[in-house]
Amino acid sequence: MKNALYPIPTLVTQTGTTAKAKQEQGTLQTYRNAHLVWENGTILAVGEGPIPPMHRDAVVSEPNGRLVTAGLVDCHTHLVFGGWRDGEFRDKLHGVPYLTILERGGGILSTVKATKEASEDELYEKAEALLLEALSHGTTAMELKSGYGLDLETERKQLLVAKRLSERHPNLVSTFLGAHAFPPNGSREEYLTLLTEQMIPAVAQEGLAEFCDVFCDRGVFTAEEAEQILISAAQAGLLLKLHADEIDRIGGTEVAARLGAISADHLSETDAEGRRHLKDGGVIAVMLPATSFYLNKPYGNFRAMIDEGIPVAVATDFNPGSTPNLSLPFAMTVACLYGRLTPEEALTAATLNGAAAIGLSDVLGTLEVGKQADFVEWDANTLYELLYRYGTNRAVKVYRKGELVCG
Repeated sequence: MKNALYPIPTLVTQTGTTAKAKQEQGTLQTYRNAHLVWENGTILAVGEGPIPPMHRDAVVSEPNGRLVTAGLVDCHTHLVFGGWRDGEFRDKLHGVPYLTILERGGGILSTVKATKEASEDELYEKAEALLLEALSHGTTAMELKSGYGLDLETERKQLLVAKRLSERHPNLVSTFLGAHAFPPNGSREEYLTLLTEQMIPAVAQEGLAEFCDVFCDRGVFTAEEAEQILISAAQAGLLLKLHADEIDRIGGTEVAARLGAISADHLSETDAEGRRHLKDGGVIAVMLPATSFYLNKPYGNFRAMIDEGIPVAVATDFNPGSTPNLSLPFAMTVACLYGRLTPEEALTAATLNGAAAIGLSDVLGTLEVGKQADFVEWDANTLYELLYRYGTNRAVKVYRKGELVCG
């Protein structure tokens, strides 16, 4: 059945099927009194004014929202995990250092323990509820990482949950993050061998992930270790991502560029040299401002990245420890306030560039003919009003593949 929305007071979308670093004149389209026509989940027409005559047979609905954009794409999340860590919030407010929390059995290792203890069905039910919460805030596509197992059995369990979710909910991609931390027992060498010779080959062979990620930073995996792991992943057929420069500059951006990673994420400490590597390597910079907000840490110089021609994406980094936030619009507002993005740049970062960071920019991220009909009706007149009203959910209706899924 052919469907249409008309009249849409304001429809805003970036155009182009690849990531754009700058808002070049003419690439961001704003349509007034607009129409949007789709059939079988694919956009047939979009533009200003009445529905074209060839599509007058469409079933027309009048939008409830005053602003329509493409569905948001959250390209960096840790959605599947056991337990919560709200007790650490109390400790944090009382000034307890993270290392002390870790020594008490908290931190990431507490999430690893809870994830190991949870059944696959328990993880699935929890993750789906979180996914629906994100959907209600306008997120129609998402990346899901493992990383709370640190052994093959539990990492596989997380990825199996992600796969089950993708069978029911489209637009999900999975990332193997076994290199999230080192297990408390055993040597570094033993775990690196386990990752490269057993875990990565098994995950790739079973088709449980599209990407492989490594936490490359001070106190976690060195640049040399990250490169070893990612080379193994590439040989197994996985695409590459990298946590880099969150805590310190130890060579992560160089590794990402040298190996052709699709994205490098966090980048709070990335300097001019690191930005040069990202640009030369064609690496998308994924900004995680809600994490910096929650941890009261540097945000990174994403203004310089955009000005220097590096594609910037914005994601939530949703996880139980450093940012339990599923609202991508909130992350966009923080990106504007502390990363000095304009609302137009923030929209591109959370739609087209986010889709590019998970390999989906050919079908998602913009409202263009031939692309998937993922869009959101917002209770706002402009992008500025949408991001100005932070802390309230302005999504009125959310469509995924042309189907109303929320609202």
